[in-house]
Amino acid sequence: MTSGVRVAYGQNVFGRSLVAEAEGVERWRREAAEVLRSWGASLEAVELVRLGVSELLSNVHRHVAVRRCYLRIVRIGSEVTVQVFDRSLNLPVVREEPDGESESGRGLWMLREMASGFGCERTEQRDGKIVWFRCELGDLP
Repeated sequence: MTSGVRVAYGQNVFGRSLVAEAEGVERWRREAAEVLRSWGASLEAVELVRLGVSELLSNVHRHVAVRRCYLRIVRIGSEVTVQVFDRSLNLPVVREEPDGESESGRGLWMLREMASGFGCERTEQRDGKIVWFRCELGDLP
């Protein structure tokens, strides 16, 4: 497997167009982990990104009619931002702490609590949305 890491405008960027399918999530978790390890990320950052990629792609699979999406991981300095672009205009609602009986809503809540930044917004063209989170890469050389 060749690495998708490339340098663009002096920043490290990984991006892939993919179809969000349950059986493909593990592949993208592994790919994201490989990218972060190549950037010297801490184990904690790698695991958070693996968790976040799972959550964001699983949500596309479950809630978006057109499952084609775009996964982008960007490193700027000591931070990494993970973004998933999809074709739905419906922004996810992340409530306060869900109760233990909730059927849904825990994953994005947990991701928001663990990440140093989290958000969602419609694209400028109003043809979809972006859900993203950010974290520190950890102790870098």
